Amino acid sequence: MTLRAVAIGIGHYLPERVVPNSEFEATLDTTDEWIQSRSGIQQRHFAAEGETTSNLAARAAEAALQDAGITTADVDAIIVATSTADLTFPSAATMVQSELGMTHGFAFDIQAVCAGFVYALSTANAIILSGQARRVLVIGAETFSRIMDWTDRATCVLFGDGAGALVLEAREGDGTAADSGILATDLHSDGQFKDLLYVDGGVSTQSTGHLRMQGNQVFRHAVEKLASTAETALEKAGLTSEDVDWIVPHQANIRIIQGTARKMGLDMDRVVVTVQDHGNTSAASIPLALSVAKQRGQIKPGDLIVTEAIGGGLAWGAVVLRW
Repeated sequence: MTLRAVAIGIGHYLPERVVPNSEFEATLDTTDEWIQSRSGIQQRHFAAEGETTSNLAARAAEAALQDAGITTADVDAIIVATSTADLTFPSAATMVQSELGMTHGFAFDIQAVCAGFVYALSTANAIILSGQARRVLVIGAETFSRIMDWTDRATCVLFGDGAGALVLEAREGDGTAADSGILATDLHSDGQFKDLLYVDGGVSTQSTGHLRMQGNQVFRHAVEKLASTAETALEKAGLTSEDVDWIVPHQANIRIIQGTARKMGLDMDRVVVTVQDHGNTSAASIPLALSVAKQRGQIKPGDLIVTEAIGGGLAWGAVVLRW
């Protein structure tokens, strides 16, 4: 028998404030048509004043726990993937732990920007397979609205706030690609591309900073690297793109999503797309999309899913799992 980290619950949370593209027309030289044509985004959600990343994460966690039919008493660890934690320290994960009333186990953050949830899934999988935890709550949560330059139309219209959470549980499998759970992971980074997507501030520079991006360069790297990491992860699992039921990609830009699907030889009817409703929610986008897809009835037990993401660093990776 082989130990697997199996998804047993999924949930998400979106702030109440919905921001349509038209809201930017009053302050920027842009239009709804311009934004949609370049990104596919129609609207996004922004956190309310005083609403933090850990608040969003805790709400998503509660939804995932309810979906799994368990409580925090059944959880051994919490991992939060985020680039917009409430404070420099302690971690957002410990704040979620406190907000959920959980006083046992351990909690920590992972920062790999938009690839954060893929990195968090891979880490949670390793923790479960090593026997350090039986159930891990994996969360992606962001408040990117707090690091936007509202005068930069190339970036500020692309991002939104939100959170998604997934509960992973240790279960026995047969050691084949037919098992439920995480079947393979593939992670990469290359710091020589750090200037393509970054925030121009931080603790050691004593400033908050704003997000900066060379969009064309990021696009060029994204399609190639996302398709490659997805195919590598599938190969590790002994599978091919023909076996895939759903690609659940990082929801950054519809053109990147479409380009990656084409490069993998997959039709768009096998790709979960939520970018039009949420914008780019960075580390939150994959669990948010997974949760929405389950609510829609797209993802069903037994489906083979590939998630892939790329973000600042550059950092990128993919996870193959069977629902």
